[in-house]
Amino acid sequence: MGIWQKEIITVFLLLLAITVVGVMTKLFLPLLFLLMLAIIMRQVVQITRFEKWISTGGRGSAPKMSGIWEEIYFHIYRLKKNDKRRKKKLSKMINQFRQSTEALPDAAVVLGIHDEIDWANKAARDVFGLKASDKGQRIPNLIRFPEFIQYLKVGDYKECVILPSPVDHRMTLQVRIVPYGAGLRLLLAQDVTQLKKMERMRKDFVANVSHELRTPLTVLKGYLETLQDLDDEQSPLLTKSFQQMQGQTERMQHLVDDLLLLTRLETQQKKSLCIDVPALLSQICKEGDALENAERRIQLTLESTGHIMGEEQELRSAFTNLLGNALKYSPGDSVVKVRWYQTKTAIILTVEDQGEGIEKSDIPKITERFYRVETKRLKKVNGTGLGLAIVKHVLMRHDGDLIITSEIGKGSSFSCRFPTARICN
Repeated sequence: MGIWQKEIITVFLLLLAITVVGVMTKLFLPLLFLLMLAIIMRQVVQITRFEKWISTGGRGSAPKMSGIWEEIYFHIYRLKKNDKRRKKKLSKMINQFRQSTEALPDAAVVLGIHDEIDWANKAARDVFGLKASDKGQRIPNLIRFPEFIQYLKVGDYKECVILPSPVDHRMTLQVRIVPYGAGLRLLLAQDVTQLKKMERMRKDFVANVSHELRTPLTVLKGYLETLQDLDDEQSPLLTKSFQQMQGQTERMQHLVDDLLLLTRLETQQKKSLCIDVPALLSQICKEGDALENAERRIQLTLESTGHIMGEEQELRSAFTNLLGNALKYSPGDSVVKVRWYQTKTAIILTVEDQGEGIEKSDIPKITERFYRVETKRLKKVNGTGLGLAIVKHVLMRHDGDLIITSEIGKGSSFSCRFPTARICN
């Protein structure tokens, strides 16, 4: 029998007894009133004891009760037991999480809404010099590098920031922030000292080798020109050999020049002036038409007179590479469209050709150094494989993006997008 049924039967029996006694003594209403009062007083006492016990968090033994109140206390006890079990399980999971994050080789710091430190692992304490007492402190007060403070202030966490460790300036850190939850962020820092060192070594090696190759190439080129001048064209084999040697020497010269340009783009400080891009494009297109030695293939459309802040020689190199590729990789009688225009968010140069097109799988790779799409062509197209790598580096130095769209057999479109913040008078 259920506890509620017992309670109802008990009240019913009491009412029945009061009714019988009341009829016999003619005191039914007073006795009924006393019964109701007793029942209410009992419930008030039970509620008071329950409230006193629950206000302490249910600590200690529950009061001895009977009936429905005993059942209520039993349910609360069971809820407390389940809650205790869940807390124990959660605590175990949290401890395991902390142990795993403590073992991480990368620094991890949990930041609150106001950039305050909520938690940091051992690696973060080591590379940033944080202490347990720093919990609650704002991280810009502890890591005071201007690049990092600006990174936090801007709130654009798509990229990462490189800075030295506050503890050891010989250590280079790559810091990234990952937003999660309601205003919470996870700061991750990785030691990239060796990677940066290897990158510097690579740049120095390429720069030194490229520079050292210029002298022997100049000597070879000079002797070849002398030998070609002395050639009386009596021997077709010798004449053809001189021509091939001259072509390969020029190819090597272009390769060295491109490598040196890439090295300068990676190492030199930015120098920005207000560049008249429409005039620059007009000049580049005229030069391109002159090199074609045929009917005009370049169609230039200037829909904007906007100038941008930048370095003229770098922009000239990038635009020339794009135009040169479009002319090389499209039929000799096709038109290459060059368009300079502006939208609400960017000012854009688009170079569009009607060439062979590029496979979608190759598009992400063609801006890598020395990468060339393997395609069977009737005519061999010479190149160093560095042109689009130069374009990418130039755009990176000008806060721009290179967007490539292509369709096999119909042509390709290369768009250089510069933010409107770059526009100048």
